[in-house]
Amino acid sequence: MDNEEVDNQGYIKGDIVFTIFENASNHFSIVKINVHETTETYEEKDIVAKGYFANLQKGVVYQFFGELETHPRFGVQYNISSYQTYVPETKEAVITYLSSELFEGVGKKTATAIVDHLGEQAVTKILEDPELLANIPNLNQKTARTLAATLKAHQGFEQIAVKLTKYGIGLKMAQELYTLYKEETMRYIQEDPYHFVFEVEGFSFITADKIAELNQLSTTHPNRIRASCIHALQLSVLDGHVYLPLIDCIQKMKTVLQEIKLEESVIVEQIEMLSQHKNIILQDEKVYLPSLYYAEDHFSSHLKRLMQHKVQTKTTDAELMRMIGDIEEEEILSYGEEQFTAIKRALDSKVMILTGGPGTGKTTVIKGILKAYAEIHNESLDRHDYDKKADYPFVLTAPTGRAAKRLQESTGIKAMTIHRLLGWDGEQTFEKNEYEQLDGKYLIVDEFSMVDTWLANHLFKAIPKDMQVLLVGDEDQLPSVGPGQVLADLYDSELIPYVTLNEVYRQKEGSKIIQLAHQIKHNQCTEADIQQSADFSFIPCTTSQVLEVVETIMTKAKDKEKPLEDIQILAPMYKTDAGITEINKQMQTLINPKTKQKRERSFYDKVFRVGDRVLQLVNQPEDHVYNGDIGEIVQIFTAKENEENEEQLIVQFDENEVVYTRKTYGNITHAYCISIHKSQGSEFPIVILPIVRAYRRMLRKNLLYTAITRSKQSLIICGEKEAFFQGIETIEMDQRYTTLPSRLSQKLSDEEQENKEDMMEATDIAGEEDSLSPYDFM
Repeated sequence: MDNEEVDNQGYIKGDIVFTIFENASNHFSIVKINVHETTETYEEKDIVAKGYFANLQKGVVYQFFGELETHPRFGVQYNISSYQTYVPETKEAVITYLSSELFEGVGKKTATAIVDHLGEQAVTKILEDPELLANIPNLNQKTARTLAATLKAHQGFEQIAVKLTKYGIGLKMAQELYTLYKEETMRYIQEDPYHFVFEVEGFSFITADKIAELNQLSTTHPNRIRASCIHALQLSVLDGHVYLPLIDCIQKMKTVLQEIKLEESVIVEQIEMLSQHKNIILQDEKVYLPSLYYAEDHFSSHLKRLMQHKVQTKTTDAELMRMIGDIEEEEILSYGEEQFTAIKRALDSKVMILTGGPGTGKTTVIKGILKAYAEIHNESLDRHDYDKKADYPFVLTAPTGRAAKRLQESTGIKAMTIHRLLGWDGEQTFEKNEYEQLDGKYLIVDEFSMVDTWLANHLFKAIPKDMQVLLVGDEDQLPSVGPGQVLADLYDSELIPYVTLNEVYRQKEGSKIIQLAHQIKHNQCTEADIQQSADFSFIPCTTSQVLEVVETIMTKAKDKEKPLEDIQILAPMYKTDAGITEINKQMQTLINPKTKQKRERSFYDKVFRVGDRVLQLVNQPEDHVYNGDIGEIVQIFTAKENEENEEQLIVQFDENEVVYTRKTYGNITHAYCISIHKSQGSEFPIVILPIVRAYRRMLRKNLLYTAITRSKQSLIICGEKEAFFQGIETIEMDQRYTTLPSRLSQKLSDEEQENKEDMMEATDIAGEEDSLSPYDFM
């Protein structure tokens, strides 16, 4: 398309939110576009578009040419005839630079006024004569002085930043590149952008590929082939893999490169070259990212280090029975035989795994372990009895804030997230490590199935040799979102002492929820088992009826003055008409409707309103709020109402208030309905769970088991019975590639011989736990 045609044709400029449909054979696709700018008579923030295109990348801005049309069923759509990667003009790049977070008080409007007044050379002119800013309308003296001073401090960088903006590179990455490469930055951009993929954290293959395309670089350049290997491995991490078999890695690279004629021998040669330069680890026909190779290897070594130091103080069965009897009287409960075995083994083992489904008494066992340990070692469970925090022997932790809160409530002992326990700085550094280890004598880690290979390594390197460890989890729940399946691999290796609790105690109290969970666990669930009971209902409905049914349930609860914060809707995915996004919109209208008194702020396709329930999506250690925490928006401030001079949302998480600005609004989303993955580690009094065929590609046994076990008092499933049974009968067959079992077998074989009474014969089989891509539930 020539320039004259471009100028005359309507367009939408924007980036891809997600792909709705894609035909692999002819590349016809339907996508949702986040609209940045358009010449069309269209005012919404996003639009569904269709056309023939392939391999559109998220995060890349495109200019789509076409025309609006109205579909009789789906409404307004954009029919794309052609498209091109959008490259901003120098003027726009300068505006983007000046309105970046680098310059306090300068927004897009002010930056545009400066460039309109001073032209594309605005930065150079201001550096030569800062007084020129006095002529800019509505620019106060303080902001002008700050702007001039900041430009001077970053002199030299602005030229690089403006040029990098044209390639879609943001300010933060531009600063990192400039710090590392100075004036050489642009040489690499123009000659070999793939160089950054190997050297700079966060610089993606997609970004390098976009730059290379703009600069018309060869698609078979050796560094492009090598960079595709890094990209293939990074994508495999999102599927939970620690490594890729060499043959799979080659195939994924071919898919990424889209070079049909490229010889396999050329790809293998470049993989071997990467291995020689330590950019990857190639071992036994397995290809690893170095960070994962060493995380898995070092975790195994730290586990061996701990198990080499035996438990010195042991107690006899008779002594322990006497202690358990005292605990039973004090707590008014009765321990079963397998629970007694679990307490005994936990006290005698350096590291032990405790697993079991809902209602099997894991919490009761944990309390017994803590009380018995305290008596054996003449320690107090009361933290106030210790002069120094470091002297307190018990350390309780869990992967998420809600899981840690549950653990604290059930034991009466302070618990915190693993990240907070280790003093994570939000990036790559932990205060606690092999040199500065944890204080305490007994560590309990709950919901360990959620812990991935990276976090397991960081945790275990910080555990001192004289500390005992109890890992608690349910092996039938979803594996970690991150790479690996640590709990499953430890359990399956049979090299670590473990006890699985099988007897269900709460079922005796008539809990249909727990009964249903165990029937699913043991593949025994039939249609007779989903009949209504005091704490369980199955309401039949189709996909198109889900929103109406959920609204009816919530309306009845509201009319009966039930506390709505006790009710949590869970769903498998964000997309579809019955997905999380649509349910949240409907529930916000019902539970927290728009009023003149309530302040609200729009952010892309969301409206945040005072009173909204929201979910934290990322870890923010500096604010003591973590991925999965649920809070409430309690206030919204305009920029004029605070000293920081910026719009703010205030969210209350229990006793903790966190301030969000527009830069961090993306860290939260509505939480009337959340994903099953995000619910892991949490429990809710009442759970509403839609299950329909529209979710079919996500419906798996461990996903539904996890959802059902989130409910404490009442569970309402609404949907299609066929979809429910198809889900609980479907076991994800995709294998997560890990080498933890074989590493443990190698490192712990000596320990196994010395501990025959506690450990069973070693196995050397890789784990085959279910896997789900984070792409499926983002």
